[in-house]
Amino acid sequence: MKSTQSFSRSAVRALVFLLLSLLASGAWAATYYIRADGGTASECNGRSNQPYPGSGTNQDCAWEHPFVALPPGGSARFAGGDSVIIGSGNYMMGVGAPGADSCHQSWSWECAMPPIPSGPSPSQKTRILGAGHESGCSNAPELWGTERSQSIISLDGSSNVELACLEVTDHASCIDFHCHNGQCGGQVAACNRDAPPFGKWASTGIVARDSSNVVLRDVNIHGMANQGVRAGRLSDWTMDSVKINANGWAGWDGDIGADSANAGTMLFVDTEIAWNGCVEDWQTGDTFGCWGQGGGGYGDGLGTADSEGHWIFENARVHHNTSDGIDLLHMRAGGQITISGSLIDSNAGNQVKVSRSALIENSIIVGNCGFFQGEGNMHDTDHCRALGDTVSVGLEAGGQTDLINNTIVGQGNCVISGGGGTSDSQLLFANNLIIANPYWHDPSQQSCLYYSGSSEQLVWDSNAVYQARHGACPGDSLCSGTPGIENAAIDDFDGYPLADSLLIDAANPGLAPETDFFGNLRSAGGTPDIGAIEVLGEVDPGDLIFSDGFN
Repeated sequence: MKSTQSFSRSAVRALVFLLLSLLASGAWAATYYIRADGGTASECNGRSNQPYPGSGTNQDCAWEHPFVALPPGGSARFAGGDSVIIGSGNYMMGVGAPGADSCHQSWSWECAMPPIPSGPSPSQKTRILGAGHESGCSNAPELWGTERSQSIISLDGSSNVELACLEVTDHASCIDFHCHNGQCGGQVAACNRDAPPFGKWASTGIVARDSSNVVLRDVNIHGMANQGVRAGRLSDWTMDSVKINANGWAGWDGDIGADSANAGTMLFVDTEIAWNGCVEDWQTGDTFGCWGQGGGGYGDGLGTADSEGHWIFENARVHHNTSDGIDLLHMRAGGQITISGSLIDSNAGNQVKVSRSALIENSIIVGNCGFFQGEGNMHDTDHCRALGDTVSVGLEAGGQTDLINNTIVGQGNCVISGGGGTSDSQLLFANNLIIANPYWHDPSQQSCLYYSGSSEQLVWDSNAVYQARHGACPGDSLCSGTPGIENAAIDDFDGYPLADSLLIDAANPGLAPETDFFGNLRSAGGTPDIGAIEVLGEVDPGDLIFSDGFN
């Protein structure tokens, strides 16, 4: 009897261990389906990618709408670690949508999905996926907000989540509070907030706080009335092939109020952040009504409050935002910033603001901060805002920032500015092509090369500097002649070196990155070129900087 009891207890322990192992491995994770011809929660169980057959309850068929999976005011009908696959088509998100029975027009802004359930671990994420997520995402489902909904997707408190192959937008060509108090002089396209029905607009695409280990992949957030993303207190997020474009106030706003600081690795790969601060015509995708802080707006592509963590931008495209492009000037001690292989162009304020410990390499940064001149909703103070310096560097005691093999052009007061450093801080300039233009606010003088009110150490190594104020030519820089590139005009810039350019074979090989802006290997066994682009013989048509129409 004793041995039988012992065997039973051992068997129970083994069974419990097996069950826990299966759970941890994701063996019990379920997959749910959503498609426009699916059924309600009572008609379908969501477990089969089939349409509702037309009769019966609890059928093996898909749900008809994301609100069935994540009902407004309710709880998710799936568990953390499960997958939800949304079929192609468009899904209205707000009052009047399927599954929005608990919503009311009187508080229509609250008609939004609850936060996505957290996955059990970073290796077992909850997944919200658009159909086609494994085959190029050619036909992503569109989730479009309506009736002033506060958000489309919430990741408040959500960790271990993956979102992939989704389009997030609305169907109205307006901006929340656009040109309020009559502060703009051009076309006003303010969303209706006075009385319902409010129209087919929503405030923010994705909201998030207290969220870690999240992946956004092939997510297109555009045309929102306020912000594309409003997120803070994040840790270890990855944005892969994400677009955050043409949102009325800002692209990525990281200020969520009290202590918005982030941590871990914040990685942006192949990401575009553009035209934020502008109205998007939801039918054509054209932008208009662009406004900035002078008119009461905002306009940053990406900005944060005080933050921490390591922010990494690889092959990012940040352009034509109505204030700063990337504003990471508010990093706390220990924060890091890496910008590599990125194009940052024609933002109305500073193109890049970095602080603490930063590395900018292999990037083309075009400070065409006067791009929006003539836009009726922009004020004179919005053009080349904060003096329009192309790169702004905030230093710290004992810290180091490196600018290596970049092509940097400016028409602000200075091409590069610094501050906050001490005698044991260092700013390294190596292998950069730097071109100054007439200062936009005072064309009688050129942009200065570098200005700082602090005492940091400056190291200049193998740069090429052209047309800077007072003929600045520090260290061993090349400064005579012309830049030797395809087109040095700031409105139509092309930094590809000409065949006889003095930039060729003139860089310090000990500091040059292994590859250039396009990912091409730099001269193997030879001397690399100054600037972001390595000349490798004939120009590859795929290596055209502005072939995607950014200018």
